[in-house]
Amino acid sequence: VVQDRLKIINNVDDVMDFMATTIALDSNAIIGLIASGDPMFHGIGKRTLDRFGPVIVEILPDLSAVQLASARTRLSWDNALLVSLHGGPNPEKRRKLPYVRTDLPHLLARHHTLFILTDRENNPALIAETLAASETCRAMTITMHVCEQLGYPTERITSGTPAGIAGNSYRDPNIVVLHKSGESVPPPTPLLGLTEDSLAHSRGMITKDEVRAVSLHKLALPPTGVIWDIGAGSGAVSVEIARLAPGLTVYAVEKDAVQLAHIEANRATFMAENMQPVLGIAPEALADLPNPDRVFIGGSGGNMEAILSQVSERMRKGIIVVNAAQMETLNTALAALRKSGFRTNACQVSVSRMRELGGGNSLEAHNPVFVIRGER
Repeated sequence: VVQDRLKIINNVDDVMDFMATTIALDSNAIIGLIASGDPMFHGIGKRTLDRFGPVIVEILPDLSAVQLASARTRLSWDNALLVSLHGGPNPEKRRKLPYVRTDLPHLLARHHTLFILTDRENNPALIAETLAASETCRAMTITMHVCEQLGYPTERITSGTPAGIAGNSYRDPNIVVLHKSGESVPPPTPLLGLTEDSLAHSRGMITKDEVRAVSLHKLALPPTGVIWDIGAGSGAVSVEIARLAPGLTVYAVEKDAVQLAHIEANRATFMAENMQPVLGIAPEALADLPNPDRVFIGGSGGNMEAILSQVSERMRKGIIVVNAAQMETLNTALAALRKSGFRTNACQVSVSRMRELGGGNSLEAHNPVFVIRGER
């Protein structure tokens, strides 16, 4: 009797242990594991393969939620981004996922279509609220599809704007599809390589393109975490970081109100919602910020030692990159970093740019900049 051979286990750890015990008692045992979702897309398949290996595990998938949602909405997923916001069955042991709900506006700025696996903490209504409140999304024409209980007799598809979807309730399980219409797509900009001409700034108050590129390389950005950009000036470094890694939150700290206006303008132009302008003088302005994983210092206002002292207290492990135009700043930064136990290195970036002169081309030298890196 089939019923006598059924065992219902809701806890994934218990499922794995039960199968391991059964196999240990009988190496020829055949176990059928029935689970919802696509086993090989944020499903139980990977966990099973990791535990028992590919030799004895066979995967027998059915139509996935993404396939069904694509068919129901008539939206191809050839070039779509597939995102899981499903934290797993145990609310006390939520999975660490590549993206969180607040990343969706940045992701939608880069992709026409997103297919999103949801859960109760990241449900369609909350996703819609996030999009409706986003400055980035206000510049787009977005259609949101909520696909409920696909494949069941109670299947339902609801389509509308994020504002129209927000505030409603939807049945589990469901999947959300976001589609950005072609005419709403902003002009493409590079992920890395914004030029000084494309950024709002006061004359000379911007990290030069070449120095910015070297500094970003030295920062070795993580996919998620917190970045402090101290003495942010126009916010050029912050904007590049925010666009490169939507999972990062970038705090652009600047004491000058005119410069802060440039930061805010660049944030809006390049839809860098994960970048937060902060008006204030470091180190005092750093007190209320979350602890950083990386720190870039483009200007210290003569407070280099005090700034690095606070960074050292707040960042147990990470990387600091300092730009210095003077030898005194170089020496101060190196000494302070070494005193705090950072491994240091430095290089000088000397840039000469070509310009036309007398019917020909010549090189125009720019002031050299020291790029200092500290890591621990």
